Amino acid sequence: MDTAFFDRYRDAWNSHDVDAVVEFFTDDGVYEDATLGRRNRGTAEIRAFVEETFAAFPDFRVEDAGPATIDPSGRFANEWTMSGTHEADTAIPATHRSFSLRGASVGEFEGDKITRNSDYWNMAEFLVQVGMLPSPPAV
Repeated sequence: MDTAFFDRYRDAWNSHDVDAVVEFFTDDGVYEDATLGRRNRGTAEIRAFVEETFAAFPDFRVEDAGPATIDPSGRFANEWTMSGTHEADTAIPATHRSFSLRGASVGEFEGDKITRNSDYWNMAEFLVQVGMLPSPPAV
């Protein structure tokens, strides 16, 4: 695995190619959105999560904040910025407002497939940007 792998993975997300995103995972791979408390195990659950993401945020994008760090033991980490417009109901009603926020992924791979990917991002920042929480006071 190399940084080009993560370029292709990001491109699959940005082209909204569900099949391509799922293809990056082993059959029993895990995609965890730690912020949402959602752990998707296996390609069927990962597929459903990706489809829901694209339905809720039809202009969803991910941009790398730097190159991925890849450990020869099979671990990786990378920072990114995700953005989109909240156009469909999720756990909260659609707000039709845009967001852009930083996050990070850490995970493990085996060969050329991801076995575990865990994403971490700031829910409070998301809720402020989509209008569900007030902006924090300036300091």
